[in-house]
Amino acid sequence: MERSTIVRVHEGLHARPATRFVKLAKGFESDVELVKDGKAVSAKSSVKLMLLAVKENQEVTVRANGADAIEAIEALIGYLENPKAGLDDEAEPHSPANDAGQETAPAPVLQSVPGQANGLRGVAASEGVAIGPAFAHFPPDIAGQGRLLQADEIAGEIDRFRAAVAAVQARMDRALAQDSLSAGDRGIVAALRDIAADDSLTGEAEKAIKGGNDAVSAVITAAATIAADFSAVDDHYLNARADDVHAVGRQICLVLLGQDDVSLENIPEGAILIADDIGAWDLARAPLKRIGGVICGHGGATSHIAIIARSHGIPAVLGLGDQVNALRTAHDVALDGNTGHVIIDPDAATRAEYAGRVEAGAKERAGLTAFKTVTPKRADGKVIEVAANIGSLEEIEAAQEAGAMGVGLFRTELLFMRHMHLPSEDMQAETYAALAKAFAPHPVIVRTLDIGGDKPIAGIEFPDEENPFLGWRGIRMCLDRPDIFKRQLRALLRAAVHGNIKVMLPMVSDISEVTRTRALVGECAAELKAEGVAYATFDLGVMIETPAAVLIAPALAKEVAFFSIGTNDLTQYIMAADRLNPTVAKLNDVTNPAVMSAIELTAKAGVAAGIMVGMCGEAAGRPDLIPAFIEMGLTELSMSPASIQRAKKTITAMATGD
Repeated sequence: MERSTIVRVHEGLHARPATRFVKLAKGFESDVELVKDGKAVSAKSSVKLMLLAVKENQEVTVRANGADAIEAIEALIGYLENPKAGLDDEAEPHSPANDAGQETAPAPVLQSVPGQANGLRGVAASEGVAIGPAFAHFPPDIAGQGRLLQADEIAGEIDRFRAAVAAVQARMDRALAQDSLSAGDRGIVAALRDIAADDSLTGEAEKAIKGGNDAVSAVITAAATIAADFSAVDDHYLNARADDVHAVGRQICLVLLGQDDVSLENIPEGAILIADDIGAWDLARAPLKRIGGVICGHGGATSHIAIIARSHGIPAVLGLGDQVNALRTAHDVALDGNTGHVIIDPDAATRAEYAGRVEAGAKERAGLTAFKTVTPKRADGKVIEVAANIGSLEEIEAAQEAGAMGVGLFRTELLFMRHMHLPSEDMQAETYAALAKAFAPHPVIVRTLDIGGDKPIAGIEFPDEENPFLGWRGIRMCLDRPDIFKRQLRALLRAAVHGNIKVMLPMVSDISEVTRTRALVGECAAELKAEGVAYATFDLGVMIETPAAVLIAPALAKEVAFFSIGTNDLTQYIMAADRLNPTVAKLNDVTNPAVMSAIELTAKAGVAAGIMVGMCGEAAGRPDLIPAFIEMGLTELSMSPASIQRAKKTITAMATGD
């Protein structure tokens, strides 16, 4: 069977979306291929999939042959048509360096720096400025042993190679199991693990071993071959994956040689890390909070080094080429991640200039950091809860660091999308309980499963819909699949014993959806009681994201404990403008009078009924709109952790008149 579609995945099937696509494909027994421009590759190979260079808005065909071919095609097509596929929980921080004209590093040349003759220029990969002691990190290159194997040695060498690959995978699995790894870094390590396990790399290496090469030489050759394939693709992002292949190959070689790589554990506080090349695996495990900046000979704005640096707020200049060797003996270094400038051993004037810029940036951040522990209030003393929108337990730390007053939206669909099978009741209960304990006593609002044809989930078959955003999704799907929904409700009741769990229903458009859900909650509670399992009740609320919900808000308010306005979907439905369609983007504006009127009508209905009215859409974090929302009567705003401190500052300024 086969079916064609237009790829809507943002920026195409690069590393992380490809990894998730492969994971989804491997969940089916059928043989699955992806075809583009007449070339077919296995949909269960990350490397082959990335080398196919599938870009956004290109046409592809999914082929499947096997017992579950229909389910496989439906799920994979749904994934390809989802713009946020593979990026929901680990979106890459944007950098102005992603402009096409800046992807390739200019030839590093001496710059005209006032009072200096030792300036270099590379790729501005992560914004910010830094100055500090140089920490040179130049591990020795690994060379093949150059030994020709005898025929009776080949089988043992292949076993040794496979053991090394397994050891590298196990090491990466241990890293993925650590709570300290951020969601973004986790996605990168998962992509590297897929490369280590991919038949393209292992098959190429084993082929070389069978030809008589020792395992180390074989890995070096195989990595070089695949890296060259990535370098040859006409895509800057995929070109950067060549570095990942070399990094994985190096890790396998180190295991084969019984060696440990040079560690970054001892890097001093505020030091500038300098290297010819840094594997994403090494950087993700480094003490990132101690690193003041990163300078690298290899890499560009789309490399995983750059992505990690941006996600942790570390200034970085990459792509210096051989000129990075001039930094090997440097004592101090200044770098500007906004322009790509690097200055070796800066003079007094330059040192003072950079120190001033660093201080100014720190003051700006500190000015907001001061609001981390602030409890913002209206002028009348009413507390406004500023909470976080998150989708996984890995995001808890960032929310807490920002000063989140609980969670206003926990997206449970990521828990389902991460696994080959539907998550068990126990797994869900443990996740929700961990979330509740992390933010106690602040409230945690968990959104029940919000998926549809635009978000494929292994284990749920979705119909082919012309417009999945108006189709069988959210509460509609859940009520039709009580076997799935009751498992989640039971898990939420069990987690509610911690006292701060609230639950809200997505895509509500009819009061019966609330009453039917409440009946299921009652059934689940009775079952748990009969089984002798501890549970507690929770407040039940709804997301206001359909025009129908707005128009029946006064009646809905009598049935629920709270409203949470989802401005992203509400805006597109009010304006009848697909928020993912660039041709109607100008209509997708939350400040449009029609949308603002819908928000105000909802707030009035909630206030009149005496229930909490909150907001969990992107607009909740906009300083220019927060005053209007507060005046309407909203008392809870939930947003990305990065927006929390600025929102608290805005609310506090309203109350004080500053």
